[in-house]
Amino acid sequence: MDISHHWEMIRGIFEEAYKSCLHFAIATVNDDGTPHVTPIGALFLRADQTGFYFDEYPSRMPENLRRNPRVCILAVNADKPFWARSLMDGKFSTPPAVRLMGTVGESREATSEEIAEWQERIALAKGLKGYHLMWEQMGRVRDIRFEAFEPVYLGEMTDGLW
Repeated sequence: MDISHHWEMIRGIFEEAYKSCLHFAIATVNDDGTPHVTPIGALFLRADQTGFYFDEYPSRMPENLRRNPRVCILAVNADKPFWARSLMDGKFSTPPAVRLMGTVGESREATSEEIAEWQERIALAKGLKGYHLMWEQMGRVRDIRFEAFEPVYLGEMTDGLW
């Protein structure tokens, strides 16, 4: 499937996934070939099949990316009312999840626009102790270029959504 044709729907799924669980799962590959999954809440998708994430806390992921910059990112809409309606109807109204595959760039300083986008996302937490401890000083990002996506199929309940 053509990623550019489905990009707006993919972005919508990522938006709903973030609202429902506040993070995405980013998979990289360890040096021994085993998978490594990192939860990242500070991921943003742009309009041009690219994105960026803040690279402040991952410890093993940067090492894995030096060897292999390819990632797979899973977004799942975990909203309980969405799932309850879908289970009652026997069909999802929108795709419940999607995987994005891409290549991550080198760590760099975030632009003022990227920092503002992050600050807007977490504005409700501003003033809380955890905000100051975790998110006040976010400043490094990595760009991601997405080349492919893969719908998450859940049998008949997701037929015809793509």
